[in-house]
Amino acid sequence: MAERTSPREAFAGHGPDTPSDQLHVLYFAGYVMWNYLTAPYLLTCPGVAVEELEPWQEGDESWRRLRATFSDGLATHAREQIFSYNTAGLLRRHDYAADVLGGAPAAHLCEKHATVSGLVFPTHRYVLPVQEDARVLPEPVLVAIDLTEISVA
Repeated sequence: MAERTSPREAFAGHGPDTPSDQLHVLYFAGYVMWNYLTAPYLLTCPGVAVEELEPWQEGDESWRRLRATFSDGLATHAREQIFSYNTAGLLRRHDYAADVLGGAPAAHLCEKHATVSGLVFPTHRYVLPVQEDARVLPEPVLVAIDLTEISVA
């Protein structure tokens, strides 16, 4: 049985092209899915500071933005992240620079929201690189996630 007592530290020096072993993948997939499925409730955890930023104009929509600063003890992409919500209160974009992948800035776009047991989840998510002005580049798609079955117990 494989074991890693300091999984985050095992990513030291990693970049987007660095090969990962099974424990890297398990740690990364575990914390990202926990983060993605618990947002926005994640923002209410002890050690998370949130402040509202100026709205972001995306096409004909204006999105409210929150800057979240996470404590060091919380497994997440980066200490500082930005969450953007549309006028219906749905998460549409999540910006971060994943420390464990070398810190390249990315925009995580969220679509096709579904309500399950009174909770709303974006079921189509994909990550694209961003320019210096925070505008999304159309490619390459860095990660794509489609959730087809969600249940809440």
